[in-house]
Amino acid sequence: MKRRIPIVLLLIITSLVGTTFFAQSMFSGKKIQRRSTLDTIIRKNNSVEKQLVESDTVIQYQGKFKPFKKSAHASYYADKFHGRRTASGRVYDKTKLTAAHKSLPFGTKVRVTNEANGKSVVVEITDRGPFVRGREIDLSRKAFYTIASSSGMGYIKVTLEVLQK
Repeated sequence: MKRRIPIVLLLIITSLVGTTFFAQSMFSGKKIQRRSTLDTIIRKNNSVEKQLVESDTVIQYQGKFKPFKKSAHASYYADKFHGRRTASGRVYDKTKLTAAHKSLPFGTKVRVTNEANGKSVVVEITDRGPFVRGREIDLSRKAFYTIASSSGMGYIKVTLEVLQK
């Protein structure tokens, strides 16, 4: 019985001290200041990342885009191919801007423009396909949904332009 009283008192004191420390840290300006600093860092990183992507796009795709095909049907790769090797030997990643075409050489940069809304994306040919009659190009999931009007679409009409260096 004598041992239980000091343990219970110790638990009560520990919980009170812990609660007081927790309350001070929650309502002090330091905690809020740390959160706003973290948000600022995240926002800065996002804006820097976007700037790098934009400047990288300008540098990487210098040259003229020559019209290749109008009113071509484009679809996107199924998710089951994510992580598998493509015909070029690279691993397919659905979050990259890549595509498959039957005849264009690997590494070719192609601007794909949705004819319905005018949105476009530049992709790199890394695979062969599509092997469905009537389809001209298979886009990665990210590339497809970048230019698609809605997420319920499975294929769209596009204009293809090949980068001439």
